[in-house]
Parts: sequence; structure tokens; C-alpha cells
Amino acid sequence: MKSVKRNILLTPGPATTTDSVKYAQVVPDICPRGKEFTNILNEVRTDLVRIVNGNSEEYTSVLFAGSGTAVMDAVINSVVPPDKKIAVIVNGAYGERMVKIAESYNIPYEKINFVWGERIDISKIEKKLKEDQQIAAVAIVHHETTTGIINPIKEVGEISKKNECVFIVDAISSFAGIPIDIKECNVDFLMSTSNKCIQGMAGMAFAICKKSELLKIKSYPKRSFYLDLYSQYEYFERSGQMQFTAPVQVAYSLRQAIKEYFEEGEQARYDRYTENWRVLRNGLKEMGFKFLLKEENESHLLLTVFEPDSTNYSFEKMHDFLYEGGFTIYPGKIGGKNTFRLATIGAIYPADIGMFIEAVKKFLNCLKDQTC
Repeated sequence: MKSVKRNILLTPGPATTTDSVKYAQVVPDICPRGKEFTNILNEVRTDLVRIVNGNSEEYTSVLFAGSGTAVMDAVINSVVPPDKKIAVIVNGAYGERMVKIAESYNIPYEKINFVWGERIDISKIEKKLKEDQQIAAVAIVHHETTTGIINPIKEVGEISKKNECVFIVDAISSFAGIPIDIKECNVDFLMSTSNKCIQGMAGMAFAICKKSELLKIKSYPKRSFYLDLYSQYEYFERSGQMQFTAPVQVAYSLRQAIKEYFEEGEQARYDRYTENWRVLRNGLKEMGFKFLLKEENESHLLLTVFEPDSTNYSFEKMHDFLYEGGFTIYPGKIGGKNTFRLATIGAIYPADIGMFIEAVKKFLNCLKDQTC
């Protein structure tokens, strides 16, 4: 197998993939309505549940063609009962995105705001749910990549269930990167995508659903034709197929990525990402960089870093310098603060991070000498 040019993506997704995942897409043309492809989808659906330590008796997964936002849309528009509200916990841009989805369908919502980059106050959520009996669903982002903070889904899940609310978790950038026990965390609908910590290719999103809660939404009014969660589930159960044209090659690569996940192991993958984070944080700190979050609040999957204090600096200049060396970085997403973001996910290793640190040192010297 000929190796593919390797770019190191220090972005929160899509992430760097292995050659074997890339080449898994190179398959003979196949009809997505045929038995062979149906078997692949069934295998993928079963294994996605296993990754969050669920069992097939209580949980199932539903696949969609699209980005992570597609499955966010599908879950939010599908699981909120008519004439009820969804409470969205917001401490970053992706919590805001769930609010925008609810707004677009005219779904009543309560927005529970927290300072971006700071830990959420569980008591504030509990108070809101007790005060407003119209709230029937609670949604939260597990790993908020706006800042890199981890939100306490287990604690929020407990509060949600005490108040008889459906619990929705956006695990788009944490699934397969941070160990999750879907039952222990009381998650009813967990959303993710094929191109982040699972280390597959972009183009497929999915919801892992508690069957008992999924069956309840059957009679709810349909707010979307293409992105209706129950009709997609029902079609899978009846035919083994997706309702609409499946991203065939993405499914093959996702199956390979799942295989490689299980070969590496849940804890081993998290440990590798953690070591990447540790090498990155220590290296940047030695160069004088400052970080948005307190170390104890960081996910080990992403760092938000304050930009260098130099009149000669621009993010575009740093991005282009590092890109020439094979590294891709992301700008910050926090208004009013000059930051950039570095993720440590994907098929990358501490040695790659070490090379990145050396590249940043060269860039800083270039700034100092005003040669870039």
C-alpha cells in the first residue's frame, strides 16, 4: 500500500487519519441498497453503541449522511415534545448552535448561560429545571471545542433524570476520545460524527439512542423530512438501509476506523491524546505562551492559547508558516480575545507534537528577526 502524504491536523476535526482508513474508501462500486452494504451499516451501528459501553438491548444508533450539525439538527428537532421546552446549557459556540437549531424550528427553549471557558454551576441548572416544569429536554456539549473545556455530563444527567427530562449530549468532539459510559451518565441521545476522535473521514453523523426514549418520539409531529430521527430509525429497522443515499465510501472508512479504535483500546487512545496534550502544553509553556483555561479544566483534547504579544504577529502569518511545515492549526472562536486553538486528537503521536513545538520555535525566531 503506497503511503499518502501525511499532514498533521492540530484541528478539532476533521482529524489526521491513518493510511488504512484512507484506503478503506477505495472499494469496488457497490449498490447501497444491496445486502453487502446493509451488513456493513449494521456492523457500524452495533459497534458505535459498544464504544460508549452501551448494550444492544437498551441502545441503538441511527446514521445520517452529513456533518455533526446534521445530527444535532435531527435530535433537537425530533425529541422535544410538542408544547414543551428544551433547556440548552451554553458555555461556548456549540451550545449556541443548539439554541439556533431550536430557534429555526420554533421550538421553545430556555438558554442556561455560563461564562465561556469557566466551569458550569450545577445548582443553577437544577434550579431552572425545578422552576420550569415545561422543560422536557436538557442539552449540553460534552467537550466544548470553543475553549477546550469538559462539561460534567454525569452530574447534569443525574439532575435531568431527577426532573424527568430527556438528556441530550453533544459528544461530537469527545466520542471515542474520552471514555464515556452512556448508561452511567443517563444519556438518552448522544450525538457524534465520523471524522473526529474516531479518526474516520468526514461525511457521516450519528445518534446513539436509548431505545425506550426513542420509541416515545414516534407520535411527535415531524418538524423535518430529511432529518427526522424516528423515521430514519424505523427505516433502518425495517430495511437495514438509510432512507436516502448513503455516503458509501465514508461508511467503509468508518468501519476501518472503528476496527482501529478497538485495536488501540478505549483507555489507550485517551492516554495517547493525553500525552499529546501534555507534550504540547509543556512545550508551549516553556516558550512563554499562556492558556485560556486552568489546567484542571482542560479536556486533554484541545488547548486554547493566547497569541504572541508581537507587533509583527498575525494568525495568518503563523498559520501559513506552520502549514508549509505540514501542520494545520485553527483560529480562536472567542470574541474579544486573541487566541488560537490546537487539538491533540487523530492519528498523531507525541513525536509529532515534538516536531510541531520545534516548528513554533522557528516561527517565533522568525518573528523576532522580522524575517517572516
